[in-house]
Amino acid sequence: MFSKLIFWCWNIFILFWVINMFSNKRTIKRGTIGNRSGYTALLVLAFWLLLGGVFRHRFRSIELVVLPHIAVLNALGLMLTVLGLALAIWARVVLGRNWSGHVTFKENHELILRGPYAFVRHPIYTALLLMFLGTAIAVGTSSSLLGVPILFLSFWIKYRQEEAFMIAHFGDQYRDYMKRVKAIIPFVF
Repeated sequence: MFSKLIFWCWNIFILFWVINMFSNKRTIKRGTIGNRSGYTALLVLAFWLLLGGVFRHRFRSIELVVLPHIAVLNALGLMLTVLGLALAIWARVVLGRNWSGHVTFKENHELILRGPYAFVRHPIYTALLLMFLGTAIAVGTSSSLLGVPILFLSFWIKYRQEEAFMIAHFGDQYRDYMKRVKAIIPFVF
């Protein structure tokens, strides 16, 4: 039951993103393909590891179940996944047409400081990390859990590139925001 609910959380996330990706502002500046390749490769690897855990019957050679499939861990995994989904949707709605899947700067780009952006500078990354961690806990395999720090590394690389864009455009306003609000984990990091 928990795994089906987690599966549906990811389906809702994907559907929401696909529906909303066509309403973005026009891109006026974009990171290079070289810059994108590093974080994208890590992102793909992280999801491959997670899916290796989800479909462990197909990846037996790389799998080791390290967390038992017990109700408490499954419930924790579901709770983190649902919380991540809710945060991702909230952050995407607040970000509106400024969103992009890659490091870009949009026409009439706005610095969003409200909603979840008042607590963390990159709430969509926070949300995806929660969803990923929840799924990895529920799956409980070595590869799914290994994917979590790899996904974090991908987001760390990407957000540093994004912040260079934001500083170049918003200057001290963004630097002040960086001093007040943590990047990924509210009040911590």
